[in-house]
Amino acid sequence: MNIFHWLRNSFERTGADEKLPNSSEPVPPAKDMKKNEIIDRSRKFAEPYCVTNGKKFRLKDVDPGSTGEATSEDKPRAKELLETGVQALSELQDVLYAQDRWSVLLIFQAMDAAGKDGAIKHVMSGVNPQGCQVYSFKGPSAEDLNHDYIWRCLKCLPERGRIGIFNRSYYEETLVVRVHPELLAKQKIPQQLITKDIWDERFCDIRHFEHYLSRNGVVIRKFFLHVSAAEQKKRFLERLDNSAKNWKVSAADSRERGFWKEYMEAYEDMIGNTATDYAPWYVVPADNKWFTRVVVAAVVIDALASLNLAYPEVTGEQRKQLAAVKEALIADDEH
Repeated sequence: MNIFHWLRNSFERTGADEKLPNSSEPVPPAKDMKKNEIIDRSRKFAEPYCVTNGKKFRLKDVDPGSTGEATSEDKPRAKELLETGVQALSELQDVLYAQDRWSVLLIFQAMDAAGKDGAIKHVMSGVNPQGCQVYSFKGPSAEDLNHDYIWRCLKCLPERGRIGIFNRSYYEETLVVRVHPELLAKQKIPQQLITKDIWDERFCDIRHFEHYLSRNGVVIRKFFLHVSAAEQKKRFLERLDNSAKNWKVSAADSRERGFWKEYMEAYEDMIGNTATDYAPWYVVPADNKWFTRVVVAAVVIDALASLNLAYPEVTGEQRKQLAAVKEALIADDEH
């Protein structure tokens, strides 16, 4: 059963005798979903948007306005579903931090106004701040340009036990730099290295880099929030009509819309060449923010759950030490 259909049933049930299909268990309210059930449903919900082999990937096959099997009537229920997912995510992140073995890297790429900031804000709202690191990458600085193009992201990779979020990333070097080749000329790369094969070479570099990270305990999940040109225009106009959001719009945003076709071709090529089992892309329809956020939450929950996380075990010797500490504390109270 689709997760939204299940949630709809949980809201519409009329009594405790209503059952889930093929189950003898009563339908619980969404807020009472057990963590294992959330994890199972998250995995199934996220799967259709996952790309691990990009050979046959075509961006035109993904409808930016799609909401899967959900309908507009599911929009109000999505908020509770997201809150339930955030709670499960918070619990998983707590174990990730305590275990201190794995780290998780979430990469967000999209056209302007696709909802990257909102997705990050809402999905990670329940995560302990000390276990989460967010970096936004804009145009490279003079220092950045004196290094290789991955350098500035490399130094921001998450520590073990933490979730790192890249709002844009080294993938910009296969997107904006490709659409605007004049930027490549400013990168101080020896001229003989700038050939017609440079994009394929960068895709190869990135695949190897991400494979290296995965072999060292970094779990990578990459999101392309696929917004339509019409929805982007609508959001730009809304920002212009709201003085509190005027700062989010610039003349450059409007200019980049003129390169929409070139960007879509670059994104398709990027995903097709860098989607792997160890660093999959999730191409998420982004015209409906409520749906986008639920998909992103489902992906992150599934990624953490796949690690079979557990709190560190306490050895026999450590238990003795803890018992001694407890005795000392009790004795201290008696004085």
